[in-house]
Amino acid sequence: MKLLAEKNVLITGASRGIGRSIAIEMAKQGANIAFTYLSSPDKAIELEKELQQSGIKAKGYKSDASDFKAAEELITNILTDFGSLEVVVNNAGVTKDNLLMRMTEEQFDDVIRINLKSVFNITKACQKPMLKQRKGSIINISSVVGIKGNAGQANYAASKAGIIGFTKSIALELGSRNIRCNAVAPGFIVTEMTDALSAETTKHWSEQIPLKRGGTPEDVANLVIFLASENSSYITGQVINVDGGMLT
Repeated sequence: MKLLAEKNVLITGASRGIGRSIAIEMAKQGANIAFTYLSSPDKAIELEKELQQSGIKAKGYKSDASDFKAAEELITNILTDFGSLEVVVNNAGVTKDNLLMRMTEEQFDDVIRINLKSVFNITKACQKPMLKQRKGSIINISSVVGIKGNAGQANYAASKAGIIGFTKSIALELGSRNIRCNAVAPGFIVTEMTDALSAETTKHWSEQIPLKRGGTPEDVANLVIFLASENSSYITGQVINVDGGMLT
């Protein structure tokens, strides 16, 4: 029996990186996948076809999770197309790194809007159908940076720390209706974004990690699958690090 058989899942920002791996691995576990993208229609079409090869229903939606009205329309469309929504993975996010002395107001506002407000928008929109069906799992992708901070990432750290506080509050609000909300905090995960780093930088990061390597997107996806499944039915309000022991 596949862990996510017959569950309908929404993953925001899934056309690349961690979000893409989450979508692929969840599809392998039998989940029907709705996902959003903003600027990569070719990658979205490619992902849609790849997901469908797992024998599940998959559909990509061009939608901006940081837009409140667009988030409401997205959930309405998914319910029309899929019939129900059991799992939401709030993954959409960006980085606009800079030291505080050089960080612009726009850089700060954009990261807070895209990373944090999008989680509010999507969670607010999916709350009603989940309350009605009296079940659901909401999984918010935070970061170890939201726990420990990082120089040059004040905006990103603030957005990811905000996700943690939001997650715990929603777990308390919705738990009585059998709706769970947890956060996943990835550490140094090797994706196409980290490919731009020098070998020296990658080595430096790896040396700080007890397991002496960066994580893979699949490492994150495996935890998301667990939190989406009934195997985690008594887990809510938690922040779980996927960091190779970095914060130990």
